[in-house]
Amino acid sequence: MKQTLLTMCMMTLIFLRVSAQQAEIFSEKGKAINGYDPVAYFKESKPVPGNKDFIYSWKEANWYFANSENLAAFKAAPEKYAPQYGGYCAYGVAKGAKANTVPEAWTVVNGKLYLNYNKSVSNTWNKDQKAYIEKADANWPDIKDKK
Repeated sequence: MKQTLLTMCMMTLIFLRVSAQQAEIFSEKGKAINGYDPVAYFKESKPVPGNKDFIYSWKEANWYFANSENLAAFKAAPEKYAPQYGGYCAYGVAKGAKANTVPEAWTVVNGKLYLNYNKSVSNTWNKDQKAYIEKADANWPDIKDKK
């Protein structure tokens, strides 16, 4: 009960701090995924910081990569590696809002990368991923270009 109450309070705070960005891709300081390599989530099963020597601009955001191989893989198929919902919190999108994310709160489900606001939100997300994905998929077209 205490954990549920804590999660509910945290989600309220998250939605009060929802990003004011209109961009389709969530980025901070011009860096998608805070400068982490999106391909590494698939190849190394963990978040890996990108290198300033391997940057690619896609959908008005700069994507960073750990090496030239990952950069080439992304260039060849960005939709395969980019996080769903433009890198905004997947749980937040399921609830109808855009929220910031951190690279450490992630999951790959059916070959797609999903990011969350933090690890606690990610734990909530993991309890019913299928239902949250269905809700987020339905919500995303309506909110992707909104503040």
